Amino acid sequence: MRAQAVAGMRSTRWKSRNRLVALAVATAIMAVVAVFVSYLLWPTWPKSQVSLDAPTVPVTVAGVLFNVPPGAIRVKVQRQPGAHERMDLVFLWPSLVPPSPDSRADIKLPAAEDGEPPPTPRTSDRLFVTIAGLGAVLPPLTRLRTIYPRYIETQATSGPDGLAIVAFRSGTPYEGEDLIYLAETPEQFYALCSRATRGLPGTCTQERSLDATVVTLRFSRDWLADWRSTAAGFDRLVAQLHAPGQ
Repeated sequence: MRAQAVAGMRSTRWKSRNRLVALAVATAIMAVVAVFVSYLLWPTWPKSQVSLDAPTVPVTVAGVLFNVPPGAIRVKVQRQPGAHERMDLVFLWPSLVPPSPDSRADIKLPAAEDGEPPPTPRTSDRLFVTIAGLGAVLPPLTRLRTIYPRYIETQATSGPDGLAIVAFRSGTPYEGEDLIYLAETPEQFYALCSRATRGLPGTCTQERSLDATVVTLRFSRDWLADWRSTAAGFDRLVAQLHAPGQ
C-alpha cells in the first residue's frame, strides 16, 4: 500500500507540474501576441524624412499643431511629422517661401583684408523663425510691460513712421540693444534690436505667444524702415503656419 500511495503522489505532482508549465507557456505566447498586435495597431509617425518639395508637414511643439514647409526646416532631424521640442525655420523675404535647397551654397564669404575679420555674408533677405515651448518663461507681452522698463534709458528717440527707439542701460542683461516700439501702442509692434557694428549689421527679434508656444522671428534691422509691411508679413506667416482652428 505504501508503494502505491507514493506512486500516486508522484503522478499527481507530475500532472500538476505539467499543467503549470503549459499554463506558463500559454501565458507567454499570449503576451507575445498582444505585444505584436499592439505594435502593429499603435499609431506612429513615419520616421523617414519628408521630401523638401512637399507642401507642408504636420508637427507639434508643446502640444500645438503647426503645418510647416519641409524646405523651410533648417535642422535635418526635424524634417519629419510628429512632436518636436522646437522647430528652426528660414524663409525668403518678402516672398515668405522656403529657400532653394542649394541656396546656402550661393552665399559666399568674402575674403578679408589682412588683419581684418571677414565680413558677414548677406542674409538681409532671410527671415529666421524659431518655434519653442513657452515653459516657465514669461510671455512676451508680460516682459514688455514689466521687465524691459526696468532696464531702459529714460529718454527715447524718434524712429521711422511713428516708432520710438530707447536704449537699454549699460550693465543690464540687454546692454548694447535697443527696444523699438510703436510709440502710441507698444503692444501693437515692438522688437529688440542689436546695433550695427563694423562688419555686423543690426538684427532684430520679435516674439509672439501662440497658445503654449512662443514664435521668435529674427530679421534685419533695416526692415524697420517699412515696419508696417514687415508686421503684416509676419502676421501672414504665422497664420500660414498655424491657421485658426488647427
